[in-house]
Amino acid sequence: MASFTPLQRLVISVAVLASFVTFLDGTVVTVALPAISRELGGGITTQQWAVDAYLITLSALILLAGSVSDAYGRVLVMRIGLIAFGIASVAVAVAPTPLVLIVARAAQGAAGALLVPSSLALITAVMRGEVQSRAIGVWTAFTTAAQLVGPLLGGLFVDLLSWRFVFLINVLPIGVTLVLLGRLRLPEHERTTQVDWLSGALCAIGLGGVVYALIEQPHQGWGSPVILITAIGGAALLIFFLLRQRRPHPLMPLSLFRVRNFAWGNLSTLFVYAALSLNGFVIGVYLQQGAGLKATEAGLASLPITILMILLSSRVGRLAGKLGPRLFMAAGPLVMAAGALLLLLVSEHFDYWWQVLPAMIVLGIGLSLTVAPLTSAILGSIEESRSGIASAVNNAVSRVAGLLVVAMLSTIVGGTLNLAGFHSATWVTAALFTIGGIVSWIGIRRPVPEAVPEPAEG
Repeated sequence: MASFTPLQRLVISVAVLASFVTFLDGTVVTVALPAISRELGGGITTQQWAVDAYLITLSALILLAGSVSDAYGRVLVMRIGLIAFGIASVAVAVAPTPLVLIVARAAQGAAGALLVPSSLALITAVMRGEVQSRAIGVWTAFTTAAQLVGPLLGGLFVDLLSWRFVFLINVLPIGVTLVLLGRLRLPEHERTTQVDWLSGALCAIGLGGVVYALIEQPHQGWGSPVILITAIGGAALLIFFLLRQRRPHPLMPLSLFRVRNFAWGNLSTLFVYAALSLNGFVIGVYLQQGAGLKATEAGLASLPITILMILLSSRVGRLAGKLGPRLFMAAGPLVMAAGALLLLLVSEHFDYWWQVLPAMIVLGIGLSLTVAPLTSAILGSIEESRSGIASAVNNAVSRVAGLLVVAMLSTIVGGTLNLAGFHSATWVTAALFTIGGIVSWIGIRRPVPEAVPEPAEG
């Protein structure tokens, strides 16, 4: 980071570490799922809820957190989020039953929602243009690496200690981030004065209802009154949430979507991150339950992606700043689709080196081409004063994508994550990546910062 000023280097460090916590915890759990279900019981349903309880609150409250960040200050919100995340992590680590674990995971997600939009908003507050693109490239390299190295760290803890220690990995980065945060002095930005708490509740409860129905319907069926009530009720609350956003001072300003790159970039995000979440889940679980690998070996499987992301993301971010993001955002997902299809080589006679490694290398190249330009195109199209909520919307879209695809896992794999189910998930993953690339090519243009019109009073 030699070309950044001291303030910019400090901001990037804080942003990376704060986001590292939430991204790491979102993926570190993947390789721990078989061990969790063995000790606490519940099978694939417990595994789904261990992931989705975190994603429900993270997805639903990240919008509210972005608004709160703009209203009360990014540093304060980030500090509160870090402390709350640490407490919730300890609660997960000592959970005696699946219910306690699920509730604690939901609390983790709520705390994590305070961190990601605040961290990216710090970058957009002090950097614009090509410098911002390079900074987001650095942020992307390390935070995406956190997502990808999570399974490796989780596997080591599961095999050598216990799955419970997986959730204590965050203690060190939380402590370091709190220290750095105390040294950060930023110029004050104009703050909003209203936060729409009711919209936050509508979004959270609505998403919870829909996801509950998707996870439980394979066991109870769509004819179950409980499934119907939660599905229809959740969908209705989400509709009310969207209608409420037409009011003054909305939680999710619909005017943001009048900015071309923001709208199309978020649509691409929906498909790309759904594919990434599905791919990460099935690889982490199948390599243990289907291929018979240890948790550490399953975590090591994705290490090539981590290495490629660290090596390439900042360079791609710099190139995208000069050439524009469209080509990268279109080509990257198509390369990842090819990588996903290579996983069809996995057979009953499992061989990592010939059946999985080639796919990991191709996926790593495609992911490196995609993530930094995608983030930069979306946030670079929105003015700085709205960067908190813009970052929150984009992160909410990516989390909702993962939330829904994991909730639909039983339907995608046919009820069991055996070899046939793994191959079914692979086809769906490749299709989602392909759609994401096509959407980017159609919609993305070289970004020009645009002022987002405020909703009219009345």
